[in-house]
Formats: sequence, structure tokens, C-alpha cells
Amino acid sequence: MSPDDPAPRLLMVAPAPVIRRGDDILLDGKFAEGMVLQSRLWPGVFDCVLREGARDIPFGACAYDGAVQGFGLTVLAPDEPLSAETIGGYDLLFCSADDARNFHIPALARAVGTPVATTLEYTLETRLKIAMLEPRRSLPRRLYSALKLIRQERSRRAFLSAMVGIQANGYPAWEVCKAFDPDTLLFLDNRMTDDLFVTEAELQDKQRRLMAGEPLRLVYSGRLEPMKGAHHLVPVATHLRDLGVPFVLEIFGAGSLEQSLKNDIGAQGLNKEVLLHGAVDFESDLVPHLRQNSDLYLCCHLQSDPSCSYLENMGCGLAVAGYDNRMWSALAAAAQAGWVAPSGRPRRLAAQLAGIEKDRAGIVRRMDNAAGFARAHDFQTESARRMAHLARLAGAGAA
Repeated sequence: MSPDDPAPRLLMVAPAPVIRRGDDILLDGKFAEGMVLQSRLWPGVFDCVLREGARDIPFGACAYDGAVQGFGLTVLAPDEPLSAETIGGYDLLFCSADDARNFHIPALARAVGTPVATTLEYTLETRLKIAMLEPRRSLPRRLYSALKLIRQERSRRAFLSAMVGIQANGYPAWEVCKAFDPDTLLFLDNRMTDDLFVTEAELQDKQRRLMAGEPLRLVYSGRLEPMKGAHHLVPVATHLRDLGVPFVLEIFGAGSLEQSLKNDIGAQGLNKEVLLHGAVDFESDLVPHLRQNSDLYLCCHLQSDPSCSYLENMGCGLAVAGYDNRMWSALAAAAQAGWVAPSGRPRRLAAQLAGIEKDRAGIVRRMDNAAGFARAHDFQTESARRMAHLARLAGAGAA
């Protein structure tokens, strides 16, 4: 920032998908919405760099229009490195430490005098668990991927040590990043806006039904993949039935385990208790259903990624019962919004749910806590905190 141009200039290098189609540039709709809000919160020039390579945009695309959306855009080839011309003249460059294609940026940025800040989402532990849970790869290939990740981590840590500031998505990444920047900003990414949260009337209606002793209404929403523990959902339901717990489990999502879930539901005779709905639209279908028809989010995540599903289900007035991965364990302690069971033990999680079912007042308290905590960390609030943090870094860098 110069005295003649006090407005800070921010360049964000993002990992979101982008596709050229004729004269149009197509962006992920949710990403574009987030960029519009963040650019409005930024006190100066806000530009973005995206890399091509995506074949499709599965959750809804929109056309880029800088005049309407308010941010500038540069599109690079999939593995094209940034150039000095692209990043020069900015008061801050912001990019992801999760993307190894960014590891060359600090040296380039030093040459042109641009400070660099970063965000981290996945820890090495999470990356390794994801690699080892990949069902489409043989064991030797999974082991090779794990070794490659371990070697890559050395470069990632050097990258983190070169930053002027760091933002961490979720508690596990925050614990890692504090070693490199004690002032690391913790944020909890999610898609909840003011109009999506459970209303007080909806919450009270759900709680009255619970206190009347009606069956527990469990729900899972998200990808049906091994890394999300989707293959544990039917075993949990089977144990619940065997324990005599009255319940319904609804599953929303799609993924590689969808057919095996259908087969397991039929094989266990759970067609009345477990309903597999497939993927539905988040705002128009899933959120209204969760707000009105669900009590508990059943989360069998086997690794510690900062899934937005936690906050989004909590914001719909659901308490959470899940495995003790590092993310949910820390979030459960902070929000007092649910229960933690030993990871990878569906029988233990079902036994815990059997106890929870008898303590309806405890469920009601945690539903209230869940909704309140999620409201305090809605998308607008978290975005404003992040932009204010980056604006401080930009000011310090310019000074």
C-alpha cells in the first residue's frame, strides 16, 4: 500500500475448479458465492488465480462475471507455475499449503517483494489415513502414496515457515500451524448463512417430540466413502436394532460405497429402519429436512479432516454422535454439542447411542448447544474474521 493508493491489494490463489467453455469461464457456484462475500469484506482490490484441470463441476456451476461478482480472475493451465508478473504489485498473496503446486511461491514472492500468507486444512496424519483408506488402490500403491506424502511434508513445513501469517481450517490443522505462527487464526469452514439456521420454533418442535419418547431420528449426510466411515453406518444400525433402540437412520449422499450400503441394508433386514436417499441439494432439500426431521448427526469419520458437515448439522439443530477423531474430539469439547466414541468401533458407538436414547434431556441440551455454537461461527462471521486477519497482514507487509 502506498500513500497514493491506500487500498490493500490481495491476490488469492485458490484450488477451486474452473472450466473454459467457449467465451465463458465456469466456476463452482459455492466458491463463487464465497468469493463475492469475501471480496466485499476486503477493503481494497481483490483478485483470484485458478488453475484449469477439472473435467466437471459436480455441485453446480456459474459463469464468471467480474463486473457483477467484484473480483478479478486469472486462469492458468493445470501445472502452470505463477510468474513474477502475475503476483507483483500485491500487498499480500494468499494460497493453500495443502496444494503442493504452491510450494515454489515463497521464493518467487520474495524476488518481487510480495508477502505470502497461507491456509492449511489437512494434517499429515489425515493425509496418511485418507491414502490408506483408498479402496481403488492396491496395498503397494497405498504404501507408495503414504511414502510420497511423508516426503512431501518436509517441503510443506518449509513452506509454512516462510509465511507472514497462517489461517487453519479446524482444530487439528490449528495445532500444527501454531508451531510456525503462534498467532495462527483458527476458523471453522461451513456453508451456513443466516437464512439456513434452525428456527426456535423448529428446534422446540423437535425437542418436544424427543421428550415424548418417539424414536431417535438419526441422519448421515456427506460422501459415501471409506474415509468418511460410511461403511460403518449399517453396522451401527444393526447393533442398535439388536440392542432394542427405537430409531430411524436416514443417509443422504453419493459415492463409491452407495451400492454396498444398499446391499448391506437389505442383507441385515433394515429396510424400515435405514433409508438411503442419495444426494440432494444442500439449501433447498437437505437443510429443511435436517431442521424439521432429524435429531442426531451420526458421524463415523475415521480421519480428522475439518468437515463442514459438523457445523452444518449443528446449525440445523442436531446434536452429534461420532468417532473420536481429532477434529470431532476438539469440536465436541468446545461446543458441548454431542458425544465421542472410540474410532472404528461401531458396536461401541451403538452402545453409546443406546445410553443417549434414555437421556432425552441430555440430547435436548446438546441440540441447544449445537445450534448456538454453529450460529457463532456462521459463514459470514468466519469470512469477516478471515478477511480482517488478512487485511492486518497486508498492512504489516506494506509497512
